[in-house]
Amino acid sequence: MKIDKILIIGANGQVGSALLPKLRSIYGEEQVIASDLALPSKPLSYFEQVDATDKQSLANLVKKHDITQIYHLAAILSAKGEADPIWAWNVNMQSLLNVLGIGREFKLHKIFVPSSIAVFGSNVPADLTPQDVVLNPSTIYGVSKVATENMLNYYAGRYGLDVRSLRYPGIISYQSLPGGGTTDYAVEIFHTAISGRRFNCYLAEHTTLPMIYIDDAIRATIELMEAPIDQVKVRTSYNLSGLSFTPGELFKQLQQYYPDFECDFVPDFRQYIADSWPNSIDDEDAKNDWGWKVEFDLARMTSEMIAHLSDLELLNITN
Repeated sequence: MKIDKILIIGANGQVGSALLPKLRSIYGEEQVIASDLALPSKPLSYFEQVDATDKQSLANLVKKHDITQIYHLAAILSAKGEADPIWAWNVNMQSLLNVLGIGREFKLHKIFVPSSIAVFGSNVPADLTPQDVVLNPSTIYGVSKVATENMLNYYAGRYGLDVRSLRYPGIISYQSLPGGGTTDYAVEIFHTAISGRRFNCYLAEHTTLPMIYIDDAIRATIELMEAPIDQVKVRTSYNLSGLSFTPGELFKQLQQYYPDFECDFVPDFRQYIADSWPNSIDDEDAKNDWGWKVEFDLARMTSEMIAHLSDLELLNITN
């Protein structure tokens, strides 16, 4: 049986930079191609520069490498998107339509396109937000992700395309710097604490948001993509839950490692976005359909982040 050849679009981003080495370790280094609009920090033999909004360039890349699976991770995120909503909409939607069109044309086996908790608005239950609710987002990123979910469902039903998706909570990772999301404070605060500086948090101290550690997010993504097709019953996007906490709770957790660490809570425009999102997510469908189970709580996530970032800090000093 022919082994799938995988293309990651947006491989330099937060999810892509963690997903890439994991997929290469599972499926083999020759089976995974990385791509992004920006070049990586150092030349890589398996990297291709491509603009996902350019359908012909993307199609040429798929044909060149005989791609059979795509992980389409490129997107303009919530906070960054609010600075230029039309640009964000055009990038997010055109790249999606290109990937789906290529999926049909080349008869791709599977396509993964993430969604986000940004699809939810303030009208949904804030605690344990269910899978099926009216989606009324407060950001252009959320609006584009609602459209994304509907397009995925349409292509699955109309054309039989095997598309799969997760509504990612805020992702906490050490592999890359934040990319313009409202939950980025939860990554930035680690870098600031380790460097011994005072942190200015742009969200209020008691703002509860759904989060997930990068290892759990990557594992959930791969588990969904590897699930038998008859177990994938949601063709919009699965709710995904990791852990929920406030900036204040994360600050106190970090003070256990850095007792002199200080933080000021000074909400800006991102507070409005955060206030429209849920406190926690009900992901029973993911658990029931393909066996999802979270592994990292706040304490374990904090410990892992500090260990990895401290190693990177030491490596930078050494180099």
